[in-house]
Amino acid sequence: MAQVRTASARGAGHDCDVLVVGGGIVGLSTAYAITRAAPGTRVTVLEKEPGPARHQTGRNSGVIHSGVYYRPGSLKARYAVRGAAEMVKFCAEYGIPHAVTGKLIVATERAELPRLHALVQRARENGIPVRELGAAQIPEHEPEVRGLAAIHVGTTGVCDYVAVARQLAHASGAEIRYGAEVRHVDRRPGLGVAVRTRSGDVIRARVMVNCAGLHCDEIARLTGDDPGMRIVPFRGEYYELARPELVRGLVYPVPDPAFPFLGVHLTRGIDGGVHIGPNAVPALAREGYGWGVVRPRELGATLAWPGSWRIARRHWRYGAGELRRSLSKTAFTTAVRRLLPAVTEDDLVAAPAGVRAQAVLADGTLVDDFLIREAAHTVHVLNAPSPAATASLPIGREVGRRALAMLEEAVRP
Repeated sequence: MAQVRTASARGAGHDCDVLVVGGGIVGLSTAYAITRAAPGTRVTVLEKEPGPARHQTGRNSGVIHSGVYYRPGSLKARYAVRGAAEMVKFCAEYGIPHAVTGKLIVATERAELPRLHALVQRARENGIPVRELGAAQIPEHEPEVRGLAAIHVGTTGVCDYVAVARQLAHASGAEIRYGAEVRHVDRRPGLGVAVRTRSGDVIRARVMVNCAGLHCDEIARLTGDDPGMRIVPFRGEYYELARPELVRGLVYPVPDPAFPFLGVHLTRGIDGGVHIGPNAVPALAREGYGWGVVRPRELGATLAWPGSWRIARRHWRYGAGELRRSLSKTAFTTAVRRLLPAVTEDDLVAAPAGVRAQAVLADGTLVDDFLIREAAHTVHVLNAPSPAATASLPIGREVGRRALAMLEEAVRP
């Protein structure tokens, strides 16, 4: 990368070499990876919020995922397994709160047992050690949890991803501009990309990286690229457990393989509190953290996307159940009691929700892997929901590698 390092944008009409749009953990990890791989590369990050990690990064369960769920060979499997170990090391190096707690995945019905056994096989294929437990062994790990069988995954943990994002921003040495919402992109072959923000500032770069999360498809369209998908936002609602002593660590149900959602789970966070969730219900805005948040333009675009209707037709029964649990605390509590019989409705205290940026194809397919695409002078990260926080360091290196290859090509005589 010596050629990239010496090819400064100074004096060439560019404000930076690489411009990253999005100050969540993936965008900041990309900036960090670029400056470490090619010191001297000028990187600028644009984030529309007043600080980093305000959306998906800062509104999740805080779990360091082991990689047990993901299809062997997929980017999710490879990057989660690698990323979990790297995230623990990163947190230890910089003094960021974290803990490797392990977790239980619990089958509560006989119909779930084949899926649980399939997870054991998948874990082995992904190189993840797991321990199979019978019903009598579950209370050894979680005295209040009941089930027919379970697996214990020892490499799962928790951390403070907002603190990770802040450290990445600091350690990258990149210029971070907050309150800088991208409104227009002008891309010209051989010249690079010029981005105009809401305030009217113009930033010129040789290469742009789109890590805009909930808005990544909109940014792709601003460049003139057709991403071939649309972000359909799914809100995940959480409760805090008023009696955290009921749960020691992390407890998950057996997921339905038809969906990229892991189901309502119990997580003891790094602060010692226990949160329960998330469910998955359609959000009425890309940043729709409650039923009262409606943005007609965004909702109209979601409804106009043919994939949205195909999802609804295909999975209406699942969606109806999620909707019922969203609107009824009693129904939500009933679902939790499958894992934790001692919980009562009064134990659940409403907590802030998150929104998952889920890429959906026109045929209604929920994109089930990380999706990274390239175009002229541009790298687009178009699907990076969970476990992207866990996998953020490997994702950042891969996106950074692509951006640096483009930069090297751009400065070649």
